[in-house]
Amino acid sequence: MTIFKNLKRKLSRDERGMAVTEFGIILVPFSILLMGAFDLGYQNYLRSVLQGTLTEAARQASTENPIFAGTGATLQDRIQDSIEKRVKDLYPDVDFEGDPNDPDDDAVKIRNYYEFSGVGKPEKLTYDANGNGEFDFDDADCWQDLNDNGSFDLDAGRDGLGGSSDIIFYEINVSIPRIFPMAALIGASENYTVTADTAVRTQPFETQQVPQNVCAEP
Repeated sequence: MTIFKNLKRKLSRDERGMAVTEFGIILVPFSILLMGAFDLGYQNYLRSVLQGTLTEAARQASTENPIFAGTGATLQDRIQDSIEKRVKDLYPDVDFEGDPNDPDDDAVKIRNYYEFSGVGKPEKLTYDANGNGEFDFDDADCWQDLNDNGSFDLDAGRDGLGGSSDIIFYEINVSIPRIFPMAALIGASENYTVTADTAVRTQPFETQQVPQNVCAEP
């Protein structure tokens, strides 16, 4: 019994190997936190690079006769193709979020607006009969028909590049594999989904088309 008591006393005082044991306990949660920090940092870096690429192309396209190396029948097609190629050169594994089965759902979406204040907003009311701040067809409200389609729209934008002095809004959504293959362990997606957008005014190389004022006819 004395031998066991002495052994127990020695073992209770022996602290050799404690550092390794403690490090082993915190290794897994520390690694997860470290990978999470790198993951968020890399995601922000991707967003910054994507934003810079989109902004550079948008500024180049704002001139009167821009030249793009992309392929396509129209200038818009060449701009969209050029942006996709620039992103693809940086990240070969990137997937663009446009629907490949829908020819109208482009990876790089381009819309134009009459002014910056109208981006993503409804067309502007010029006469509100009942003063409720909303368009009412039955009250013969009037509005600026910014997209020239004869109807009141909740988004004042028009598809395409527009014309002189118009505001061109670009948006792109991409999916890129994460740098660490352990996202599934915490229920996260295996890919980053990154969105970038920018709005640039086209140079005033001619007179901007002024939207017509249209009134409903109940």
